[in-house]
Amino acid sequence: MLRNTTRRGFWCECWTEDLTEQQGPALLAAFDAYSAPQADRWVAVALRTISQALDVDASDEAWEWLYDGRTETRRALLRSEPCTVSVTHADICITWTIRPVTYLPLAHRKAAELPACAYDFKPRPTV
Repeated sequence: MLRNTTRRGFWCECWTEDLTEQQGPALLAAFDAYSAPQADRWVAVALRTISQALDVDASDEAWEWLYDGRTETRRALLRSEPCTVSVTHADICITWTIRPVTYLPLAHRKAAELPACAYDFKPRPTV
């Protein structure tokens, strides 16, 4: 039996981009949050963790958001608005994005028989 329940939340991502190269941003991490406080806490923990390794300007950007910008981010999330937080360290831009989403329930497979083709795929051995 599949329940028709959806759950509101936030999809959070952390991207890095080397500003001296022609490549686009690279996804570093992603997180599914189920409340505005949980979403902005994910960014806050990351910024506090890396702040000591950042150059002075980037560290100042991080702490400015932690002290002043975080409140506005939380308010925007409570209004279901997407948010972005960025710091630039040397030639690397680190960007956290938070977007409101609706999570859909997944069907439970315990009682269901898998299709025959599911057994055709074998994991590759790691080298």
